Formats: sequence, structure tokens, C-alpha cells
Amino acid sequence: MTPHESEAKDSPASSKIWRSWQENLTLVAIALCLAFLIRTFIAEPRFIPSDSMLPTLHTGDRLVVEKISYKFHPPKTGDIIVFQPPEELQRRGYPKDQAFIKRVIGEPGEIVSVAHGKVYLNGQALQEDYIAEPPNNPYPPQVVPEGEFFVMGDNRNDSNDSRYWGFLPRKNIIGRATFRFWPLDRFGFI
Repeated sequence: MTPHESEAKDSPASSKIWRSWQENLTLVAIALCLAFLIRTFIAEPRFIPSDSMLPTLHTGDRLVVEKISYKFHPPKTGDIIVFQPPEELQRRGYPKDQAFIKRVIGEPGEIVSVAHGKVYLNGQALQEDYIAEPPNNPYPPQVVPEGEFFVMGDNRNDSNDSRYWGFLPRKNIIGRATFRFWPLDRFGFI
């Protein structure tokens, strides 16, 4: 057999291997692009680093943060949101890309206050069966500015929230916490 005949016999096999590699690389590239697009525009996983949302969320919980619904409507009181720190927190040393998680308490135009261990919204005490304990620090009545929100952690006395750094601009909101996927014993919608 001449070297030329040997190359001809190897050529279909090497061509088949090369096609297989191309298909696999194409699939990997598509998967990476889809993962990037989903994480950027639709949903992303997040990790809870602190106890500020106890008892609703525990340190180490892993969540899915949905990013689409707030493109169609604003956050509502009671929603648990993930957001980038506002300028005041950045001035205090928090990096811009660090995510926070809190519950929306007041929407634009509403009046929020804390007195006698209760949170008040427009003069009415909120029924908060989700908190760790009543808040022990008063907060004077404040009107939530247009385009901003008042947020608090469910662990009222161990939460770095709007009472300490001010209102949260809507532009800082990443999305809404919707689903806990870890640990398995607390698996489910939030």
C-alpha cells in the first residue's frame, strides 16, 4: 500500500472525528451562550450570606432570583428582592457588585415608620408574621420618594436596611427571590 492510499483510508475516519469535535464544541458554545443570556436577563442563583432575613431565609440558603417580572410592574410591598447596594452603602465600603436581599416594606409615595415594636405603613401597623422579633429601634415617619423603595430584613434587629442607609433606588433592584433550591429540606417557593 502506498502512503497516498494509506492517507485516503485514514481521511474518512479523521474527518468523522473532526466533525464530532465540531458538533461537541458547537453544543458547548450554545450552552454557554444560553447560560449567559438566562443569567443576565431571566434568572440567576444567589446565596444567602447572613441572618438578616431570618426566619424566612437562613444563612447558606440558595435561591433563584427572577429578573423579568419587574420589567412589567414595580415591586410590591412584601416582595423579597435582591439588589445592588445604593450609593450610601458603597460610601460605607460595600462593593458595587455585592448583592443584598431584603423585603419591600414601602413603595413610592407611602409613609413608613417604626414605633413601639411595630412597622407602620401609611399609619397602619403591618401584620408581620414572618419576622424574627419586633423591631426595637424607632424610625420617624418618612415618605418614600418617587422611584425608590423602603426595604427591611425580616430579622428586624439584625438587619442593615433602609432605616440605616436610606431608600433603595429602583435601578438597583436585580430581581425577586422566588424559589429556594437548597437545602433540600426547605426546597420550594418563597
